[in-house]
Amino acid sequence: MNDTTAATAVPPADWRTALELTLLGAIWGGSFLFMRVAAKDFGAFALVEVRIVLGALILLPFLWRARHLLTARHWRCFAIIGALNSAIPFSLFAWGAERAPAGIGAIANSMTVPFTALIAFLVYGDRIGSRRAIALVAGFVGVVVLASGKTQGENVFAAAVAGTAASLCYGFAVNFTKRWLAGVPPLAAVAGTLSCGAIMLAPFAIAAWPATSPPLKSWLAAGALGVLCTGLAYALFFHLIQRVSASRASTNTYLVPLFGVGWAWLLLGEQPTMTMFVAGALILGSVIVSQREAGSHSRS
Repeated sequence: MNDTTAATAVPPADWRTALELTLLGAIWGGSFLFMRVAAKDFGAFALVEVRIVLGALILLPFLWRARHLLTARHWRCFAIIGALNSAIPFSLFAWGAERAPAGIGAIANSMTVPFTALIAFLVYGDRIGSRRAIALVAGFVGVVVLASGKTQGENVFAAAVAGTAASLCYGFAVNFTKRWLAGVPPLAAVAGTLSCGAIMLAPFAIAAWPATSPPLKSWLAAGALGVLCTGLAYALFFHLIQRVSASRASTNTYLVPLFGVGWAWLLLGEQPTMTMFVAGALILGSVIVSQREAGSHSRS
């Protein structure tokens, strides 16, 4: 192989990274499909409890391996982040899935990136440049557009607001995780926060547990949410972070709403509307601009 060929050849890892990012986007996009299938039979709290418990069980070996690093302070942080990163947002998304098509939650979920920047600015004084400020405004306009629409004759306002509130919780959780749990192995931290989230949510799930057992398809959807979309997806995500960096791994954010809307259309027959396309373009545009500005800061 000559020097020119060697210089232009695609590194073998590139195709693997693209495949893993696409797989992660497909899995997390599919979570909104699974919630849409199971939420009406389980109810939000019971469904999320099943999801969190299964996800925590998958990741508990990582928590056990890191147990010697953990103090009482870490467990207090796990509890706060567990509420903000799983118990509350998962419940809000599941509540929304009972009331509106899966694509609504998937699109609203993209607001996590601009919300993370906003919380870092408001709480920690991180710099927020003009491009990122414009991106935040565009994202909020996208949410307003999304909330104003109707899909299949249903007003989706409540589901869009719930999804946006869930993304705001994620914004807090990302910032707190970065600052409070820097010394904890990432998968151990996820297992700890999920475990605390499951404990906190348990009384609500028990009180709201369905009187009749949900059908098999709903149990399968709940199982997929816990095992695939929570436990295994987090493992894949942090594997990607270790291999290609956090900023590159987080680009799966672009794919989640596309897969969320696509899966719902293909498998549930939920037709995307022009309102969803416009809102999605505004919110995803804000995500792209936010990440580009963050990337330029990290290189300077």
